[in-house]
Amino acid sequence: MSVGHTLLGLLESGPRHGYDLKRAFDESFGHDRPLHYGQVYSTMSRLLRNGLVEVDGVEAGAGPERKRYAITEAGVTDVEQWLGRPEKPEPYLRSTLHAKVVLALLTGRGAAELIDAQRTEHLRLTRELTRRKKGGDLADQLICDHALFHLEADLRWLELIASRLDRLAEEIRR
Repeated sequence: MSVGHTLLGLLESGPRHGYDLKRAFDESFGHDRPLHYGQVYSTMSRLLRNGLVEVDGVEAGAGPERKRYAITEAGVTDVEQWLGRPEKPEPYLRSTLHAKVVLALLTGRGAAELIDAQRTEHLRLTRELTRRKKGGDLADQLICDHALFHLEADLRWLELIASRLDRLAEEIRR
């Protein structure tokens, strides 16, 4: 995820302080990985340097001064271009899971056990996300669906590789 573009998009609704940006980001996108304050401020410094945001005001407080950021026209254009650009599909041709199965076979370890353990972990996470989805708002339900579809694809792949494990082991031993 592009944190910079996401923060720019959040600024389109109006100027905000870094604290407000972090809170808005976490509410919409950070359920599993909240944004660190340091990342917000380093990103805002970069966006300011690149002319995509400007300081709309500075307020004195009990601590350091609080800057309020506003998106510039260049920032709006940048977000618009980013939103209009399709994401490159990830082909997953370098899978850690695939590497573990092949290495287990190469080293004489139990690949079937590895597959079973991985299936158990995928099913555990599937149950957790399904519970989360039931209690979430629509945006959270949709991101859970995204993750669930990926887990489903992984589970299908695990079944496929389990069914071809003997043949794969023979090919690897050659």
